[in-house]
Amino acid sequence: MGWGAGGGCTPRPPIRPQPAEARVLAVLFLGLLLDLLAFTVLLPLLPGLLDSRGQAHDPLYGSWQRGVDWFAAAIGMPVEKRYNSVLFGGLIGSVFSVLQFLTAPLTGAVSDRLGRRPVMLLCLAGLAASYAVWAASESFAAFLASRLIGGISKGNVSLSTAIVADLGSASARSRGMAVIGAAFSLGFTLGPMLGASLPVETAPWLALLLAASDLLFLFCFLPETLPPEKRAPSIALGFRAAADLLSPLALLRFSAVARGQDPPSGERLGHLRRLGLVYFLYLFLFSGLEYTLSFLVHQRFQFSSLQQGKMFFFIGLTMATIQGAYARRISPGREVAAVKRAILVLVPAFLLIGWGHTLPALGLGLLLYSFAAAVVVPCLSSVVAGYGSPGQKGTVMGTLRSLGALARAVGPLVAASVYWLAGPPACFTVCSGLFLLPFALLRSLRTPAQTLKAE
Repeated sequence: MGWGAGGGCTPRPPIRPQPAEARVLAVLFLGLLLDLLAFTVLLPLLPGLLDSRGQAHDPLYGSWQRGVDWFAAAIGMPVEKRYNSVLFGGLIGSVFSVLQFLTAPLTGAVSDRLGRRPVMLLCLAGLAASYAVWAASESFAAFLASRLIGGISKGNVSLSTAIVADLGSASARSRGMAVIGAAFSLGFTLGPMLGASLPVETAPWLALLLAASDLLFLFCFLPETLPPEKRAPSIALGFRAAADLLSPLALLRFSAVARGQDPPSGERLGHLRRLGLVYFLYLFLFSGLEYTLSFLVHQRFQFSSLQQGKMFFFIGLTMATIQGAYARRISPGREVAAVKRAILVLVPAFLLIGWGHTLPALGLGLLLYSFAAAVVVPCLSSVVAGYGSPGQKGTVMGTLRSLGALARAVGPLVAASVYWLAGPPACFTVCSGLFLLPFALLRSLRTPAQTLKAE
């Protein structure tokens, strides 16, 4: 299981074919938390980093800044330093998401053949290297190179969902997706707070230490959850299928799964495609409105950076509480119903945020927003994990992760354009109404267990 005879770390991979589910989930949770702390500790320092590159007259930074200025003028965004920093950070985040979109299905396909453990360790080594590049240099080019390496290596999250999909029981998969969601909530709550208390030059070294600790921890304790007899027969097949996913249309059709070995039946494949479309539409709308929150609270309530930090701390803490007390207790087969309720909750949530001019209205909207955010992605991931043969789970979850990355790459830029061209009330009203599209797609959907029973 990754422990030696005396309970210490051993360099050889685990040999027991069916590791205890609770132990796997505990290792995944701690590993993801370390990874997300390393990632989020740098977020509050990004504006200061961008300002320092501008003051240093970095030529590469200057070319990027001219592109941001052009886009800001095109959408009518006011010329203000804080807005510019948010837009610049959003552009870098979109590039990071595009890289995840390109690499997530390939990572999943490779893990279906070679196993989850070696590919996970390779991804974590790449992430540690990205922080080392950032920490060792002070140029904007090195910062972009670190984000490039990090985006390519960020397959550990989709691999974590594939490991959960490998677990034998539906209840374990449901708990596992909630555990992953809780790790995200805690990471995005604690990491920025930790980063805000650090000097800019210290944070990359702390991120490197956390990433290296994560690599060592999973090297010692992460078992292999995909036995050799259940793996895909060839990497070449996985790569050919995953290459289809570079086309957004093929990605939405789960072409890699449909053309793989032992694909789902026609009805189940149709349901999987519908779930993928729901996932994409939800994250496209949600990530866009989430991104414009920083514009809205500064424009309407004059929130400082510290007050925005407190707002996101409140959101993260609420999400972690809901995931621990409610989401992980949702019984198998009830996930789709929970997602539908949560999506409906988002309609009044974003209407309150978009139209409310008082702090109580904003607080109530954020509370409802946090409830939905804590439920939708873990539950949808749990349902999708029930599709595909054991040798396809990595490709299935990599495809889902790739859809999410594509949505997060495009959603913020579209929402920012609508926000500044049409105004906050129109932006939040239109997007609130559009949440009824994924809700309608889920109305007649059956879970994998229900489909199998019917067949």
